[in-house]
Amino acid sequence: MGNFVIHTDSACDINPEVLAAWGVPYTSLTFRFDGEEKEYANDGMSATDFYKKMRKGGTAKTAAVNAEVFKSDFENSLKAGKDVLYIGFSSALSTTYNSARIAAEDLKAEYPDRKILTVDSLCASAGEGMLVRLALNKQESGASIEETAEYTKSIVLKICHWFTVDDLVYLKRGGRVSPTVAFVGNMLGIKPVLHVDNGGHLTNVSKVRGRKTSITALADKYGALAEKLDSDMVYISHGDCENDANELAKILNDRYGATVSIITDVGPVIGAHSGPGTLALFFVGKER
Repeated sequence: MGNFVIHTDSACDINPEVLAAWGVPYTSLTFRFDGEEKEYANDGMSATDFYKKMRKGGTAKTAAVNAEVFKSDFENSLKAGKDVLYIGFSSALSTTYNSARIAAEDLKAEYPDRKILTVDSLCASAGEGMLVRLALNKQESGASIEETAEYTKSIVLKICHWFTVDDLVYLKRGGRVSPTVAFVGNMLGIKPVLHVDNGGHLTNVSKVRGRKTSITALADKYGALAEKLDSDMVYISHGDCENDANELAKILNDRYGATVSIITDVGPVIGAHSGPGTLALFFVGKER
């Protein structure tokens, strides 16, 4: 394995214990609830407690990572004689990636013998986590840091993100649907089906009626777009709706022979914008 570390951030929504097992350090975005002074790291509150608070009317505001925090975290690896490959949260959704890029440029002058490369994942949640895992696979095959970075960039637009939400009020707060659409949609049980597009933005693709139909719609997208239907590189993340995540995993296995290898929480920083009941599916596709 090359003498470099793959570094990411908490928007990847991979459990910190799993990241530790992978040997991947991460930098945490933060959040706080309106009316409260305490700021939390993404893993500073359990997903269950976070979504319980949201369901009671709590509104969380999130904050990107600044360059100084990245410099400190990257230096942990650089001082140990390791090069750094950072794979980060979509630049279309957060300034976090740009902060990491600035930190990398600053550190190059201080560590001229070390390599610090950054990759904009154009991904979110476990889609970012999947890209990290694929980069690790490349690294473990013996690839150099440059080869791993180029490979990672080459597959960014094959990481498919399809998701639905249970309550449109959270998309309304973020300006993604109008107050009228949110009110009428919730009254009629309308569920949007969204994805992350080639530019790394959240995009509303279609609307269906009812939760079960929206879960089926995610499975349909998998069938239409997956590069390999019986793949085991399939992840699901959820906003405190594990039963729905398990149901989607079963549909994918029954229909296509696909194996969901990771089911994880949508962490607070992502969940603050999508709300409880978010259900997201990630896989390697022919295209996004």
